[in-house]
Amino acid sequence: MNSLRKLRPFIVTSILLLAGCATGPGTIFTPTPKPLPPEETGNYEPVAGRGAELVADLRAAPPPAQPEVADGKSEGTDEKRLGAQSVLRIGTSHFAATDPHARDNALRQAERVGADRVNFYAGADALTVVYYVRFKLPFGATFRDLRENERNQTGADGGVAIGSVVNDSPAARANLLAGDIVLKCDEKAVAGRADFQSCLRARAGHPVTLTIVRNGETMQRMVRLGPLASSG
Repeated sequence: MNSLRKLRPFIVTSILLLAGCATGPGTIFTPTPKPLPPEETGNYEPVAGRGAELVADLRAAPPPAQPEVADGKSEGTDEKRLGAQSVLRIGTSHFAATDPHARDNALRQAERVGADRVNFYAGADALTVVYYVRFKLPFGATFRDLRENERNQTGADGGVAIGSVVNDSPAARANLLAGDIVLKCDEKAVAGRADFQSCLRARAGHPVTLTIVRNGETMQRMVRLGPLASSG
């Protein structure tokens, strides 16, 4: 009996601790989703600089319920032809040629990445799958309104800051970089994001001269804007 009295405080403390673990605030368990096996995704490799965030910002339309599917002959030729239509590769998968579920798995992967188009290239040992998205590429970069500290740095009332730049786009070929601040579009002051978007749409298919500030230095860049992407 004396031993039980001595152990009683420890028993009570243990019960309280267990109760605290079970009901304490902020103790919600969130399981980490398991990564999909390589055979399901074909070891999907995104194109550098074309991650999910940029694709979401610059895609021409929401992801389709089902992507367009084609059997290609030449990856390079197809990529060049589609690129001229603002349809750009966003990633590639490689499945075993003997995998009977390869095409179904590829289509599920296309849905996961929001592909507008999927091209299949059958080889002796592997099935290569290329995923494409139609981009809004008259310009080829994201941009936003200036923050207060950026307006203070430039002394301008308006302007936009360049974000992600798609490689091999009009913006990239004009050597625009993330962080550049655009103050003028063809000598007209840029009031903000909507105003700059209107300028780009009005000049689509033509060259436009942008006045930018980079690291405190003002300079001009001529951008040869592409045509507006069609919806087809």
